[in-house]
Amino acid sequence: MEGLCHHYRFLIVTLVLLSGLRQSYSSTTTRQFEFNIEWKKVTRLCHTKPLLTVNGEYPGPTIAVHEGDHVEVKVTNRVAMNTTIHWHGIRQLRSAWADGPAYITQCPIRGGQSYTYNFTVIDQRGTLLWHAHYGWQRASLYGAFIIYPRMPYPFSVPIQSEVPIIFGEWWNGDVDAVENEMMLYGGGPNSSDAYTINGLPGPLYPCSKKDTFIQTVERGKTYLFRIINAALNDELFFAIANHTLTVVEADAVYTKPFTTRAIMVAPGQTTNVLVTANQVPDSSGMFVMAAKPYVTAIFPFDNSTTAGFLKYQSTRTVKIEAPTLPTNLAVHNLPEMKDTVYATTFSKMLRSLASPEYPCNVPKKIDKRIITTVSLNLQDCPANKTCKGFAGKRFFASMNNQSFVRPFKSVLESHYKNLTNVEFSSDFPEKPPTAFDYTGVDPLTGNMNTEFGTKLLVVPYGTNMEIVLQGTSFLNTENHPIHVHGHNFFVVGSGFGNFDVAKDPAKYNLVDPPERNTVPVATGGWAAIRLKADNPGVWFIHCHLEEHTSWGLAMVLVVKNGIGQSQSLLPPPKDLPLC
Repeated sequence: MEGLCHHYRFLIVTLVLLSGLRQSYSSTTTRQFEFNIEWKKVTRLCHTKPLLTVNGEYPGPTIAVHEGDHVEVKVTNRVAMNTTIHWHGIRQLRSAWADGPAYITQCPIRGGQSYTYNFTVIDQRGTLLWHAHYGWQRASLYGAFIIYPRMPYPFSVPIQSEVPIIFGEWWNGDVDAVENEMMLYGGGPNSSDAYTINGLPGPLYPCSKKDTFIQTVERGKTYLFRIINAALNDELFFAIANHTLTVVEADAVYTKPFTTRAIMVAPGQTTNVLVTANQVPDSSGMFVMAAKPYVTAIFPFDNSTTAGFLKYQSTRTVKIEAPTLPTNLAVHNLPEMKDTVYATTFSKMLRSLASPEYPCNVPKKIDKRIITTVSLNLQDCPANKTCKGFAGKRFFASMNNQSFVRPFKSVLESHYKNLTNVEFSSDFPEKPPTAFDYTGVDPLTGNMNTEFGTKLLVVPYGTNMEIVLQGTSFLNTENHPIHVHGHNFFVVGSGFGNFDVAKDPAKYNLVDPPERNTVPVATGGWAAIRLKADNPGVWFIHCHLEEHTSWGLAMVLVVKNGIGQSQSLLPPPKDLPLC
């Protein structure tokens, strides 16, 4: 029954939000929410364990607002561990204090304390997500963040209803213990035991037929699926048997619509698709929807598949229960797990809408180009230590051979107060320290020892930046979803092999490149992004595979104040947590 409760809870949320969309707002509205971080016993796969939740919900509650709204979320930490919440994809214009990553923009919220995140949603609309940004807490602390537009959708198809689809991962054991062992011994982490759709693993896992997401549809109607990947360490393919998906939005930015048999969505990415119920079902009345990993890693991974169902309404009443689930669970339009060709083709189909109402403001000229490697590393084991990585060494990760070390104080607070801090410096390298065949080097014999520190990249307000994210073949050529806080960016170019500064910029798309907040850097390749650094503050840039962030695949961008109040960071709130 718990699975059915999840189904009806999401249906109710969808209907309420849809009715809210039809309202007309002429002025900014303040919307207030309360998040209580608390333990709740949750059972999945015949395993019951205490799970970290918001308000006892798994996944957490949906935040639904309108474009232009002011948002206040009071987070009260009722557990005996630190926490923070990040509003993934919200630009946080001048409000970096509300961004959330621990020790970057704030000190954590301690047990028994509260902090209110205050921000305004400016010139954004669509599907985003929120999640914890402390350790691996986002394994269960996550939810949808939906921004309804003030103008009608730029597509004319009538929408019957809107359906949030949130992918996650489930561990039977303690996720904190997985992270702690990984960092203690330098080995790869234990993979999850299941993927989930709206917190439910589905019938392909043990004891899980009752924990299956079922979405009822009416034949001939079209539905907007708001798809969110909140998984910790895996990019995912998603498809619905016998149905096509029309992509209309990515990372809360409208796209030129295109039809596809399946999508690839990386952790932290969102994709809105239109689904028309135009098929003839069998006697079960159901079609399988499924998600499984897109795999480029050499580390152990969860190679399972989560499944739910699209159930066509019948004129007769049918009780939805486990025995009614169809026996054929194949989804033939779902790509194979190692189908890099499909993942690449899908990414290249994404284009900004670039209409008069929603222009594509990609910087045509740049003031600064940063070229940074995004790399895994194999570190020599310290003396008298036990290391469980390859060949008795330790796994780390880096950008330009700098493995990021989080300080024990807030970088933003130190920046705002002009405090001198020996923990970090403003000299992040703007190119790799040594030029080499980045994607052709031997994975195991190259010198892969990284340097450790907290080096910041500091730029003036308004800088037109290009950041080239160059993958390497150290250990393995792997896909890295890189997330930039505080800014959207345009993916102007990408390719396999090594970026060629003399040739590749001539091939850039400067007309309608996709606008995103998270970009997958292709396995054994590169991606070039452009952005205008017009948001003063301190902004985390990191791989959204949590294991890679833990290993140090991250950096910090500092945007200085511009001229006048409108180009300056707001003062810190009075309830800002202390370290």
